[in-house]
Amino acid sequence: MSDSTASANHKANHDASEPAGSSPAANSSSTSRNGFSVLRHRNFAFYLSARTLGTLAVQMQNVAIGWQVYAMTHDLFDLGLIGLAQFAPFLLLILLAGHAADRYNRRNLVALALAAQLLCGLLLLAFTLAGLSTVWPVFAVLVLFGSARAFMGPATQAMLVNLVPPESFSKAVALSSSSFHLAIILGPTLGGLLYLAGPKTVYLISSTLLLLAVLLMCLTKPAPQASHREPATWHTVLEGLRFVWSKPVILGAISLDLFAVLFGGATALLPALAHDVLHVGPTGLGMLRTAPGIGAAVCSITLTFFPITRRVGAWMLGGVAVFGVCTLVLGSTTTFIVALVALLLMGAGDMISVYVRHLLVQYETPDAIRGRVSAVNSVFIGASNELGEFESGLTAGWMGLTRAVLFGGAATLVVTGLWSILFPVLSRMDRFPHEERNAENKEESL
Repeated sequence: MSDSTASANHKANHDASEPAGSSPAANSSSTSRNGFSVLRHRNFAFYLSARTLGTLAVQMQNVAIGWQVYAMTHDLFDLGLIGLAQFAPFLLLILLAGHAADRYNRRNLVALALAAQLLCGLLLLAFTLAGLSTVWPVFAVLVLFGSARAFMGPATQAMLVNLVPPESFSKAVALSSSSFHLAIILGPTLGGLLYLAGPKTVYLISSTLLLLAVLLMCLTKPAPQASHREPATWHTVLEGLRFVWSKPVILGAISLDLFAVLFGGATALLPALAHDVLHVGPTGLGMLRTAPGIGAAVCSITLTFFPITRRVGAWMLGGVAVFGVCTLVLGSTTTFIVALVALLLMGAGDMISVYVRHLLVQYETPDAIRGRVSAVNSVFIGASNELGEFESGLTAGWMGLTRAVLFGGAATLVVTGLWSILFPVLSRMDRFPHEERNAENKEESL
């Protein structure tokens, strides 16, 4: 590499890692309400398309897997094992995956992970065509899927900040979340409808979408990132964990999500709720799985045009509290429409928490360790989702279906109250830390 090229790349890395609002351009563009202007950046557009198609395919598969497994065994514990089969390899590999995201090209890692997910879809299709009669092959595929997701998570989170100018990052986060939840809206509904033609149809179409996602990600030009060539030692692999531990505001934000959603993750029980309590079929299950995505998508689109800038901590804690209250409603109702509304509001509350947490992690993390910090974040997210699904299946087998959901909602509210006390820096946070620093620097310059 020539000196001039190295200098240009260094500047690109420095600019890409600066927080939004740190430049005059950021201040001028902050007045714009055109939340979709970020799509003018080619790399972000390809990245967003690939991520959306991949998510759509996975959500379709999730409906088919859940319904297929429950139809074969009628065992609530097996629904919990679906989450555990994905989380166990994820937990084992995630910190190593974060180190890989800082050492290797993040675009390539995401493309390879999508290709592995494509292989999972093709294997599920092959098993179904062969007349699947036991569930263990499905769990084996989910182990592979969890391994692929471990490497995809940190690379996906860490590369986004380098795909757009600093002043566009908050819009990119909101629009990325909108597209993600749009896929969550469409995926379960399409999966439920297509399941009427059999699980093989779901797996065939989802595999096609994953193939398109791989191609789109390959068309995305590698984004500049800080160079990191340290070998994978315990010291370097755990750098992200040490950084998170040293930042109470980040630790509080991501641990809040971990414990709140860990106890309140009732989505794993939706096949049983749909079948045994609400008395609806695969299409109704698809609608139930879609409802949280609708709430999250509407919320994230709103945040694209009207981002949260004040009382950030209160918004985050309030979003988690809404999630807990709506989980209680879901566990106490036998009416399909009420359950849909509760799930919709759960998605909106969760979206606020996700939005604040993602901005905090990416704004406060240097690019050189962004992959490893994103890996720690992914551990917390993964634990709250997959491990939460296992916890829901376990408690449902012990307490009963509706009591398990009610217990999860109550525990989420308890966690929210405790975290407001344990992490006062989070509950008192008015603006994002980088915005406070910018305001202080501006006052000092005057």
